Amino acid sequence: MKRIFLLLMVAGLWHSNLLAGSTDKPVIAPVSITIKNTSAIARNEEIVEIPYAKLNAVAGPFKLINKQTGKEVPYQLAYEGTPQPQLLLVQVSVPAHANVVLTAVAGKPATVPARTYARFVPERKDDFAWENDRVAFRMYGAALENFPAENAHGIDVWTKRTSDLVLNRWYKTNDYHHDNGQGLDYYHVGMTLGGGDIAPYLNDSIYYPRNYRTWKVLDSGPLRCTFQLGYEAWQVGNTTVSVVKTISLDAGSQLNKMSVQYTLKQGDSLPVAAGIVKRPTPGTILLDENTGITGYWEPEHGADGITGLGLVLPVHAGSMQVTDQHLLAKAKASGKAPFVYYFGAAWNKAGRYTSADQWFAYLQAFAAKLSAPLEVNINQ
Repeated sequence: MKRIFLLLMVAGLWHSNLLAGSTDKPVIAPVSITIKNTSAIARNEEIVEIPYAKLNAVAGPFKLINKQTGKEVPYQLAYEGTPQPQLLLVQVSVPAHANVVLTAVAGKPATVPARTYARFVPERKDDFAWENDRVAFRMYGAALENFPAENAHGIDVWTKRTSDLVLNRWYKTNDYHHDNGQGLDYYHVGMTLGGGDIAPYLNDSIYYPRNYRTWKVLDSGPLRCTFQLGYEAWQVGNTTVSVVKTISLDAGSQLNKMSVQYTLKQGDSLPVAAGIVKRPTPGTILLDENTGITGYWEPEHGADGITGLGLVLPVHAGSMQVTDQHLLAKAKASGKAPFVYYFGAAWNKAGRYTSADQWFAYLQAFAAKLSAPLEVNINQ
């Protein structure tokens, strides 16, 4: 999720020595990885990305050990839908203005419990659902369009008060609109952007595509799930538009990363808006164009509680506004490069964020971390 600045002090990370004619496994030389936090914000269980291509000649299984504590550090090899690993994802906590040093040593790593999950749900009218240890989401597929009274478009939010992964259980019992002690889906989407979706925005109108038509899981845990949804072309003003959305969710995060690649038949850019559906009764709103943050603390939904929603867009991406139906963060998307932003949610009954001030502070800290990425030094 976070941008990582890599300072590679040695080009070769691992090397192996094989005796001629020997069948022994390669010997992995110890490697030191220093992760530096130059900011005043502590990083707690943050996922650090290291391009796997920088880990030259990795041979055999390895473990990561925190040099200061002696404890093993969990990691994931992310394939991003390819046959070979693309990223080493490391989960670390780094105090403000401090370093953490990891040592890579040969050995079988401990099993990392799954904290993220994503899947296509054909048994529920082509939903695509995903979750981590804090919150769950879903988007709607083609089959739902055959049920006009139920059809919806944007991102749905499932609130959780457990760190367990619940999607399969909730879909199986089909009672997720009732709080069974773990949480529930009480978030209403309808034909809106829901909890953070994006669409072309032209002449004060949102141009919705039809529901997604293709899906592909790129990674599904344990520390990050990533998937793609593809949409068929539709008309936006004078041009034809198609889009592929790549969404990833890290363990321990309230926010997803959304990478949106538009294909435009005409023109090089497209006006778009990421949005959060607004309820009829008053909630608490944060619009900060200087930091790219849109925050919403919904009105209380009876006994179900309160949902907090948030968007973090690139700084100075565009203007923000409140309409009758949405909180909108507007921007220009290119037809040549992905447009990236972050969206997510929290629930007051989960206990982490129980007020608008706490939720908005989380969004502000999230944006600040994006602007001050952890630095990674690799030494042999």
